[in-house]
Amino acid sequence: MKVQGWLFLLCGVFFAAADIAYWFWTKAENGVGEPVGTTAMAISVAFAFMIGYYLMFTAKRIGHQPEDDKQADISEGAGEIGFFSPSSWWPLFVCLAAAFAFAGFAVGLWMFMIGTAFVIMAMVGFVFQYYRGNFSH
Repeated sequence: MKVQGWLFLLCGVFFAAADIAYWFWTKAENGVGEPVGTTAMAISVAFAFMIGYYLMFTAKRIGHQPEDDKQADISEGAGEIGFFSPSSWWPLFVCLAAAFAFAGFAVGLWMFMIGTAFVIMAMVGFVFQYYRGNFSH
């Protein structure tokens, strides 16, 4: 995890340099720095540093991992990774409901409210799909 952490930290440094260059470039072009793009890039800097810090902190907490060893074999990383649901339709419903809700920003508040209700119902279904019925754990 240390390699991934360093990659995100280096990306954060690059994004910060690009953000500063973008600010000065737009200031030279227009006489004033462009605040929206600069803010978006600053958020990218913050996210990259946040993820890099989390990965470095987690690497210290859990110790040595096979991906940190240059001489490691693929079999050293074997084991249970997690649970994946290949037959679930709920992610599709969550995405459709979110698209409907975000389209409500352009159309009107009524559509956003209906979309928000759909998102809540889809998220409840997604979270609790394995608590009842044939697929319960």
